[in-house]
Amino acid sequence: MKQFCVIRCSFILGISILSASCSPGSGEKHVMPAGVPVTVAVAEQKDIPIQIRTIGNVEAYSTVSIKTRVEGELSRVYFKEGQEVKKGDMLFMIDPRPFKASLTQFEATLARDTAQMKKAESDSRRHEELFKSGVVSKEEIDLYRTNLEAFMATVRADKAAIENARLQLGYCHIRSPINGRIGRLEVNQGNMVKDIDTILVTINQTKPIYVSFYLPEQELSEVRRYMAQKNLKVEAIVPNDAMNPATGELTFINNEVNESTGTVLLKALFSNEDESLWPRQFVNVILTLKTQPGAVVIPSHAIQVGQEGNYVFVVMSDFTVESRPVVLGNSFNQETVITKGIQPGEKVVIDGQFQLIHGSKVEIKNASDSLVQDSADFPN
Repeated sequence: MKQFCVIRCSFILGISILSASCSPGSGEKHVMPAGVPVTVAVAEQKDIPIQIRTIGNVEAYSTVSIKTRVEGELSRVYFKEGQEVKKGDMLFMIDPRPFKASLTQFEATLARDTAQMKKAESDSRRHEELFKSGVVSKEEIDLYRTNLEAFMATVRADKAAIENARLQLGYCHIRSPINGRIGRLEVNQGNMVKDIDTILVTINQTKPIYVSFYLPEQELSEVRRYMAQKNLKVEAIVPNDAMNPATGELTFINNEVNESTGTVLLKALFSNEDESLWPRQFVNVILTLKTQPGAVVIPSHAIQVGQEGNYVFVVMSDFTVESRPVVLGNSFNQETVITKGIQPGEKVVIDGQFQLIHGSKVEIKNASDSLVQDSADFPN
């Protein structure tokens, strides 16, 4: 009997000790599972430009291929390759000596024919008087008149020949027809050149300069609508130099759509005083249509794509997340406009989304960056 009591008491004591060790007051705390670490950003309200981005190609404002209009020896070159030239600057000289000799010859011929014309004029005038006196016949006076007219025509032809010779001599001095930058010299000094056959050098006008680009025909009506309201700003960004975009204006929309590509050609004009844009260079083009005031924006990498469309994880006041569908607007500088689904001031997850589901508990890693981890900071 005593042995049974001892066993029973020991059993009860063991249960009491076990119960005591598992009770909340035993000194050992219950550890709750930690939230998923995430980084968040606050939805902001900004004025956002509505833009179209594409690729473009730089084109010279004008291009002139310099050729000679006379045949001869290229006796002198007045520029260096790549040099900037002004309209009227001397570029080449063709040996002018043969053309000077031709001019002198034509001038001498004119002098001879002029003298003969004056004699014929004097003879005609004298025979006119004799005809009035009845000394000479009508046939003789007609002959002298005809002779005078022939010499007068010869003198006119001589003057035209002299004018042409002066033009040919002038063509020996080749000047720049535009402001621009000289390209590679195609014919060196000392070579013989033939008229119209050979390009001597090419000049590209780079101040101002064009940037041409193509847009889908679906965007044409919107671009034309905004262009009718104001001048549209266009930015051209040279690869690897995104911090210094060139700014110009849209000046041209082609009058037809390319049937094979379904696109339309547009051109923007840039002053290009610093020559940051170079002919035939590829650039990134940004066409700004308008500015959308008070748009709600979030970082673009907060947006997730699911079976039902775009959504974001919104952090609630109890530090759980809500998977919320959103309607997207335009993007600008790695931010996206949210037209529906997010209110200004709400916090969205921008890193750590792949570990989340609707209702997950989170821990904000960037709470010190003015995102204090306090339920008072969250909208209810």
